[in-house]
Amino acid sequence: MPTDAQESQGPAQPDREDVMTTVALVEDSAPMRRNLERMLRRAPGVRCVCACGSAEEALEQIPRHKPDVVLMDINLPGASGIECTTRLKVQLPAMQVIMLTVYEDTTSIFSALKAGACGYLLKRSSPGEILEALTTVQNGGAPMTSEIARKIVMTFQTPAPSAGAAATLSAREQEILDLLSQGKVSKEIADRLAISYHTVRVHTKHIYEKLHVRSRAEAVLKFMADKGGPVTSPPNRAR
Repeated sequence: MPTDAQESQGPAQPDREDVMTTVALVEDSAPMRRNLERMLRRAPGVRCVCACGSAEEALEQIPRHKPDVVLMDINLPGASGIECTTRLKVQLPAMQVIMLTVYEDTTSIFSALKAGACGYLLKRSSPGEILEALTTVQNGGAPMTSEIARKIVMTFQTPAPSAGAAATLSAREQEILDLLSQGKVSKEIADRLAISYHTVRVHTKHIYEKLHVRSRAEAVLKFMADKGGPVTSPPNRAR
């Protein structure tokens, strides 16, 4: 039988660990990673279970800890954050991934969402905005920096590209555009095709001119439309 003192205390409160949101970080910049860890340690109801400096480390550590949410950078030293997200979501489909990056081009945004990310924040977001995003995803929302949300809206309002847009490209240009649509950046394409980085950049410039576009995002959108695929595309990590 409970004592009078026990009854006066009301129902037992859940253990603090039970209400924690567990978070993993994937960020290659050591200072940025330390700052994020420090912020999470100080935040109530949040626990940082691991902090990784590369996609490879994340793919090893995160499945062990099974965090609720991952804060994921895009530009990592090996595999990209988008590739890392794709592979993690196969292993942990219920885990939420929020991209936390400097990249705000349409290509990166759609590639991250296609890979399984449920949120997209820019690194200039305040600590309060990042912590609020953790709560939002746990409640079923999709947090995004306002300008990112605006870019998505504008993309869907853009008229569909004309059919056959890539018909005038050379075989090499078609090859490079296909690799761009797979999320490869200029250095990766150069390595894959055994050509120089400069050569890839020259071909990319010609692709823009022939397709009458001004960015990788637009070029890949046209490529995907011509293939009859979804109008989504890979990250633009190399400038």
